[in-house]
Amino acid sequence: MENQKLTERSSSSARRSLKRKLEEDLQDDRKVSPSLSSEDGHQDLEREVRTQVEILESSFSSSESDRASSKRAIHVLSEFAKNEEIVNVIVDCGAVPALVQHLQAPPHVSEGEGSHMPYEHEVEKGSAFTLGLLAIKKTQVSFSKGICQPEHQQLIVDAGALPHLVNLLKRHRDAKNSRAVNGVIRRAADAVTNLAHENSSIKTRVRVEGGIPPLVELLEFVDSKVQRAAAGSLRTLAFKNDENKNQIVECSALPTLMLMLRSEDTAIHYEAVGVIGNLVHSSPNIKKEVLLAGALQPVIGLLSSSCSESQREAALLLGQFAATDSDCKIHIVQRGAVPPLIEMLQSPDAQLREMSAFALGRLAQDTHNQAGIAHCGGIIPLLKLLDSKNGSLQHNAAFALYGLADNEDNVADLIKVGGVQKLQDGEFIVKPTRDCVAKTLKRLEEKIHGRILGHLLYLMRIGEKVIQRRVALALAHLCAPDDQKIIFIDNSGLELLLELFDSTNLKHKRDGSAALCKLANKASSLSQVDAAPPSPVPQVYLGEQYVNNSTLSDVTFLVEGKRFYAHRICLLASSDAFRAMFDGGYRERDAKDIEIPNIRWDVFELMMRYIYTGSVDVNLDVAQDLLRAADQYLLEGLKRLCEYAIAQDISVESVSLMFELSEAFNAFTLRNACILFILEKFDQLSVMPWYSHLIQRVLPETRSYFVRALTRAIQADMRV
Repeated sequence: MENQKLTERSSSSARRSLKRKLEEDLQDDRKVSPSLSSEDGHQDLEREVRTQVEILESSFSSSESDRASSKRAIHVLSEFAKNEEIVNVIVDCGAVPALVQHLQAPPHVSEGEGSHMPYEHEVEKGSAFTLGLLAIKKTQVSFSKGICQPEHQQLIVDAGALPHLVNLLKRHRDAKNSRAVNGVIRRAADAVTNLAHENSSIKTRVRVEGGIPPLVELLEFVDSKVQRAAAGSLRTLAFKNDENKNQIVECSALPTLMLMLRSEDTAIHYEAVGVIGNLVHSSPNIKKEVLLAGALQPVIGLLSSSCSESQREAALLLGQFAATDSDCKIHIVQRGAVPPLIEMLQSPDAQLREMSAFALGRLAQDTHNQAGIAHCGGIIPLLKLLDSKNGSLQHNAAFALYGLADNEDNVADLIKVGGVQKLQDGEFIVKPTRDCVAKTLKRLEEKIHGRILGHLLYLMRIGEKVIQRRVALALAHLCAPDDQKIIFIDNSGLELLLELFDSTNLKHKRDGSAALCKLANKASSLSQVDAAPPSPVPQVYLGEQYVNNSTLSDVTFLVEGKRFYAHRICLLASSDAFRAMFDGGYRERDAKDIEIPNIRWDVFELMMRYIYTGSVDVNLDVAQDLLRAADQYLLEGLKRLCEYAIAQDISVESVSLMFELSEAFNAFTLRNACILFILEKFDQLSVMPWYSHLIQRVLPETRSYFVRALTRAIQADMRV
């Protein structure tokens, strides 16, 4: 991530440099670039460019007329070069060698003591500026990835531009300070910047040609524009080039850069913080030297700069400093960095928010800083950044929150502002962010005990309703199973969740449903829907061979006009209903044939098979009728088997009817399965027109289910 941001910063610097130069030069007289929209226009342009190149090639002398011609020709070419569509034409017409030649002054033929070179410095300045414009023309090298690279950098360097540009950087040594001298030096530094931009070999060539010492020297130049240009060039040369970094430091650039950081000129401190950022990147030894040179406080001061670019660079640099060691993290916070960083989190500038989140994320990895960041109001703006569609910004915010969650004093603060719901509901763009969020939730879960749990229970009792609900929702997802009863039964957390579940607000309903579902899954390792049917009640069974067997039969049932042979001893042992039938005062007691008017033959046969064997395969086609029969004859084991079979077939369309069925036949297992299904399938069910009515019907049973489940879970745990 750091490499990516630094690459973006280097590119941004080059673009900003070009923009600055163009804006300044557009104040000069401008020539309108010809159109390339037609073949004739292209030919006219070529002729014009070739004419100017020929003038340059024939006018390399110190005569006033030649120097004037050279200046005009270079001006025309520079105006053309401001249009990227024309740059290739300029290069193809051979302008580069001619412009490189004019980076140096021609042999001076003196006409008397005290005579000066006509247009001294101006021709060289125009050549450097034009070559700089040609250097930044980019060509696309990968269409699929959108990668562009400068097209003409190497051509310009191969034409011998660098030695001449380095000499131009030294012009102030042999000439009086003047606007012309300042201008040629600044254009030379800008050209070096554009030639070296994103080109590692040219960066090295600049060092080899001796370009770094004069650039460092120019950091102390009296003209602020020259200082900025020199710093911008050093910034580019330092990026991902260790040898250049070391030479810049060896040339004693750091003391001057420290002074530039404190400059009231925003352009100067922006360039200075950029140079330092590139120097310390992936260079721990230089980072230490920069800190020893006193960079920390002025960089923190830049967080309050009126220049958003300086703020962004300062935040990124502080993030890099914070990676050094724990002491540095603490010092950054002690020196007042946190309040402006938190203020930057709320900036309309997305890059500013991203870099401040990056810095806070690094600082939040230290225990001593975590509570301070939260105390200064960092939690809410960081949570808001999770909604960003910028993947890097989202990840930086998530990483900072991960750090804050490590401090026990922050847990309640995160929960009471809705942090857990934000982390759970967020749509995170990249997998590393999703992993980071999952680790944050796990970290919070591990801390919900002892005094933290006590604090949360206190908030759930006396806090505002919105806070009570947030706490209840968070605890449903994060608490340990052993703590569920004290939270949701003893401290009424269940009622808060049921209020949400019964709310007219769809978001509240969804949150309540998800929390209750999580709570149910924690209360039991298996939900009732998935639980296996019960084992047969231990008793003696006559066996399969006696089902509808007349042998030793002492009672006959008439079902749909057909006889079904049975044995009283088996029926008496199976249920209270048969015991009442045969031992009580009913007429069936002494009857030989007993009519069964309301049960089909296939259903009755399955019921009797269960009575004789203790097991039966329940088919969905007969499950509901068999459930009715099992309820009528008080066969609890068979009822459970039927409920289990029916529960496997619950759907969005059938759940309402299944719940009615469970109510009609006191089918507790099926009722619980319906409740869990309703909680789990919120999104599918909530769009149904009858959903609200269904919730009203199931709410009392939902309450009873959780009271039984949570109490039973604790009792089972105590027995273990």
